[in-house]
Amino acid sequence: MKRTRTGAGMLTAVAVAVLVAGCGTERADEAGGGSTPGGTATPGEPVDFLCPGEDPAPEVSSPASASVPAGAPTDHYAENHGFQVPFPLHGQDRCDGLAAVSRIERALEPLRKRGDFSPAHTRKALMGIGYGPGAVETHRSGGTAVGFLVYAGVSPLLCLEGTMNRADTEVDAFGGYPDHASCDRPSGGH
Repeated sequence: MKRTRTGAGMLTAVAVAVLVAGCGTERADEAGGGSTPGGTATPGEPVDFLCPGEDPAPEVSSPASASVPAGAPTDHYAENHGFQVPFPLHGQDRCDGLAAVSRIERALEPLRKRGDFSPAHTRKALMGIGYGPGAVETHRSGGTAVGFLVYAGVSPLLCLEGTMNRADTEVDAFGGYPDHASCDRPSGGH
């Protein structure tokens, strides 16, 4: 019985949220005065959808979450380092990024299992799945890890950055950085 009430309560909450959001109504555009052609609302946020093979309740993570330390000082740290926060991917670009992450993880798994953390072997494995020599950068990251950066797309920009160590391979897909059209993390500040 308790389960039914919870389900009914959730259904009611969703219905109220839809009504409050104004679903089905026209909204004025930013220029102030009308709706977009066809009477549809102008989207305020990029829309994401489930990508092929993705779990309906994906874990939320992004390279941006690691950019600003928790408890950062209130002296404009986030503002002054915003240029180092990568652009997230949305829509089909996000799906393309997730697919590329999966291909990289599969390609590097044999090396990881063997304990082969050679930048040269990692580079060869990444080139073996179709990334050209100019698109792959690798570097040693300690004695038992290798870091890599892959320039996977130009328009739109698709960047894949990660590390491989004894425990796992971690890869993040993102769309570059605010202050330059490149996949490498900008340095400096203002």
